[in-house]
Amino acid sequence: MKKLIIYMNVLILSSGMMFAQGEMDAFRFSQTDLDGSARSMSMGGAFGALGGDMSAMSHNPAGLGVYRSSEIMATFDFYNSNVNVDWGGVVNNRRRNAFCMDNFSYEGYFPTGNDRGVKGWNIGFSYNKVKEFSRKYSAVGNSKFSLADYVASRTTFAFGNEGGIYLDELQLTDRYDPYENSTLAGQWLPILGYESGFIEPQNDKNSNNDVYYNAFPGTLKETLLNISERGAMKEYNFALATNISDIVFLGLTVSITDINYRLASRHHENFAGRNADNDYLTLENSLETEGTAYSANLGVIVRPINALRFGVAYNSPKWYKMTDYFFATGESYIASYSDQPKMKAETPSDHAIADYALQTPGRWIFSVAGIIGSTALLSLDYELTDYKFMRLGSHEDGDFSFETDNSIINKDFDVAQTVKAGIEIKPASRFAVRAGYMVQSNPMTGNLTDESRQTEVYTAGTIPHYTTVAAPTYYYTTGLGYRFSPNFYMDLAYIYRVQKEKLYPFSPVELSDGNLDIPSIEPSPSNLTAKTSRIALTFGYKF
Repeated sequence: MKKLIIYMNVLILSSGMMFAQGEMDAFRFSQTDLDGSARSMSMGGAFGALGGDMSAMSHNPAGLGVYRSSEIMATFDFYNSNVNVDWGGVVNNRRRNAFCMDNFSYEGYFPTGNDRGVKGWNIGFSYNKVKEFSRKYSAVGNSKFSLADYVASRTTFAFGNEGGIYLDELQLTDRYDPYENSTLAGQWLPILGYESGFIEPQNDKNSNNDVYYNAFPGTLKETLLNISERGAMKEYNFALATNISDIVFLGLTVSITDINYRLASRHHENFAGRNADNDYLTLENSLETEGTAYSANLGVIVRPINALRFGVAYNSPKWYKMTDYFFATGESYIASYSDQPKMKAETPSDHAIADYALQTPGRWIFSVAGIIGSTALLSLDYELTDYKFMRLGSHEDGDFSFETDNSIINKDFDVAQTVKAGIEIKPASRFAVRAGYMVQSNPMTGNLTDESRQTEVYTAGTIPHYTTVAAPTYYYTTGLGYRFSPNFYMDLAYIYRVQKEKLYPFSPVELSDGNLDIPSIEPSPSNLTAKTSRIALTFGYKF
C-alpha cells in the first residue's frame, strides 16, 4: 500500500469495533418495551411499589415478597405494528402482525411461621419478552443527495482531513483483497460502493490523493427504501424476596437476556437525464445479531401503613457478548458506460462476522402506591435511565474503555425519564377495571435530533440508514380482570404505543472541499410514525 493511514477520531470508531455495532444499534438493544403480565401492562407498568404481581421480578423484585401464596401464570400476546413514513409528502404505510407467548412465571411462597421479623420467603422464575423488533417500513421520495454522493464522500474523507482511500487499496485483485486489509477496517461500504460502480476516482495532483465522485451522469429522480426488522429480546429471571414484619419487603433478581435480531434492507435509486433514464443503483443489506447478557435487580418496598407503599429499585446494566453477521450486495447500471454498463459486487460472507461487547445503562425506579381498602388502588413510578453510559467494547475481555466509541455515545445521548401511572377499581369482588399511562422522554441530544446538524452517525457494517427518536414515546393502556374462583383468574390488557422517528437514508458528512467541488452531505430525512397495538391475555392459578 502507498501508506499506512492512522484513523482520525472525527470520522471513525476505534480499531477493532469498526465493523461492529454503532451508537444507534447500541441504543436499540438498550431499550425495552412495556412488558409483564396483562394486569401490570393494563396499569401502565406502574407496579414498583405495589408488588403482588410477577412482573416485579423485571423491575422491583421486592414486590415478590408481598405474595402470601404460590402462583403460576402465562401471558399470550397479539402484536400489530403499523408504520407510516412520510418523505416529502409521499406517504407509505406498512403493517406486520405477530402472536406469541410473552410471559411465563412461577412464584413459590414459604412462610416461616414467625409473627414478627422474617415472616416468609418467596422464590420466583419468569420468562419475559421485553422487546419485540418486528416491523416493516418503506420510504419513497427524493433528496438533494444520492447514496453515491455519500459513498464518494465517505471514500474521499475516509481518514478525515488526512485524506481518503487510495484507488489501489479499493481494487480487488488476485494478489490483494481489500476486505482483508486491516487499515480499511470499517470501510467496507466504500469498497463495496466502488466495486459496484457507485463512484469513480480522480487523482488530485496538488495533494496526490485520490478523490471520488458520484459516477452517475444523470440527476437523482427517485429513492426507494424498504426495511424489514424481526426478532426479540427475551429475559429469564431468577428471584428471591422476603417479608419483614409486613412493613419492609426486600428482593433480588438475577437475569439472563438473549437477543435475536434480523434486519433486511434495500436502497434503490433511479436517475433521469440525457441517456440516463434507465440508470439505477441498488444496495441490499442483511444483518443478524445474537447476544447474551447478565444483570441483576435490587429492590425494597416499605409499607408504613396499610394504605400506603413506597418502593425503590436499581436495575443494573446488562453486560452483553454480541456477534453480528453481515452480508451486502451492490449493483449499478449506467447506460453511457457502453463497455460495462452494469456492475455488481458483494461482501465476502466468510469475513463479515464481528464479535464485541455491549453494556446497557442501569436504571433507577422510584415508586409510590395508595390502596383504598379492597375497592381501588393508585400507583405511580418514576424511572431514570442514563443512556450516556452505554458502552461498546471488546468481546474477549469485556473491556468497555474504547474511548472514541464511547465518547461519541456520551455526546449524543442523555438521561431518559419515564413516568408510569396506573389505577385499578373493583366494582365487584371478582371483577376489576384498569387503566394506565406511560411516557418515555427522548434521550437523544441535539447532535442527533437537530436536522441542521452536520455530525456523522456511525452505523453497522455497510448499512447506511438509521432512525433517530423525534419525540417522547407514549403508551395508553386499559384492561379488565376476572377471578373465576379463589384460585383461578384471567386478565386482559390493551396497549397502544406511539413513537415518532426520523428515518435517514444515510448520514450527514460535514467535511467538504470547495476546490475539488466536493460538498458536505446533507440527507433529507423522512418522518416515521410507529403505532403499535397489543392485546395481552394472562391466565393465572394460585395455590
